[in-house]
Amino acid sequence: MLKILIAGGFGVGKTTTVGAISEIEPVSTEEYLTQASAPTDNLDGVETKKTTTVAFDFGRISFDVPIPMELMLFGTPGQDRFVESLWYDLARGAVGAVVMADTRRLETSFDAVTFCERAHLPFIVAVNEFDDAHRYPVHDVRQAIALAPHIPVVAFDARVSTSVATVLLRLVDHALTQTTAGPVERSDPTLLDAR
Repeated sequence: MLKILIAGGFGVGKTTTVGAISEIEPVSTEEYLTQASAPTDNLDGVETKKTTTVAFDFGRISFDVPIPMELMLFGTPGQDRFVESLWYDLARGAVGAVVMADTRRLETSFDAVTFCERAHLPFIVAVNEFDDAHRYPVHDVRQAIALAPHIPVVAFDARVSTSVATVLLRLVDHALTQTTAGPVERSDPTLLDAR
């Protein structure tokens, strides 16, 4: 059983990602946005958003291929006020994180990247390809976020379970390479091919 953090800014699709792949009914702490949250919840670029996560999302997915594994998915709330407290609690024991990005508001990913770097948590950046968002080459996204060359950047659709599965397997593969000293010989190369 592996714990995975799904992190990112407000409105990047974390709840959708967990819900798209969870084999159990996901635990969701979505609440309606109110006028009281207007000063802290910036809706620029996500004006139609009506709800927000106030604690965390939780889901579970099992894979038989490429190897048997069970992933516990913990989606973070996206507001900045949770980064220095709740995010550390949610990250405890995680093997890695998927940092979600929205190219319409790429700056919403910066805090999540900084968090993972400070926490020494292996991570990948997953660009959620919203219907109305411009598709940028991975290299451009990497450069805009100022990522180290070894951190994978992938594009995906948070609504599609197979797309989410590819991202999760890519993270597991990356986390394994980050926690292993030296090159790893794998008897089943399909985990590496799942990218």
